[in-house]
Amino acid sequence: MTPIRVLLAEDQAMIREALAALLSFEDDIEVVAQVGRGDEVAAAARAVSPDVALLDIEMPGLDGLAAAAELRQASPGTRIVILTTFGRPGYLRRAMESGVSGFIVKDSPADKLAQTIRQVRKGHKVIDPDLAAAALTGGASPLTPRERDVLTASQDGATIAEIAAALCLSEGTVRNYLSACIQKTGARNRTEALRLAQERGWL
Repeated sequence: MTPIRVLLAEDQAMIREALAALLSFEDDIEVVAQVGRGDEVAAAARAVSPDVALLDIEMPGLDGLAAAAELRQASPGTRIVILTTFGRPGYLRRAMESGVSGFIVKDSPADKLAQTIRQVRKGHKVIDPDLAAAALTGGASPLTPRERDVLTASQDGATIAEIAAALCLSEGTVRNYLSACIQKTGARNRTEALRLAQERGWL
């Protein structure tokens, strides 16, 4: 039987190597490539044509969801599994929109990871049941794509002028978007709005 070819993307080397070692014990799974950045995923997939890509959600370069979207273009036949420490309902919704086949949290039992890889290879979707239940009750993100862009650009204390320049918007428009973000998240200011949106997986 031909092994399931897996691309592993995880920015923390120790975790990445541990996952690769764990999967090496499975007779029907072979890790054919490892990368530590989200912006390296698509090129690696083109090089090795994996059956399944296992992507961490928090990576430099591109996060797992953005990398998943690129991967869908670079290697349409590759099934995608998101592996994360963040069990946030908003992430699950965005992952499904990105064409992800599996979504499991890192504290799942080791054998569940291998089983998830096998299931998505067969064309099934595998979602952590607790996370799926939370996503159904949590509702979709209230933020528009542009509001998400503005709120994301406000990280690291960027000024209104800096956000406006980065996104080619007027300062007044940026203020309006940030005001909407604050209102929709129920926050007191943009810093709290950013934190709440991140915690809920809306960014």
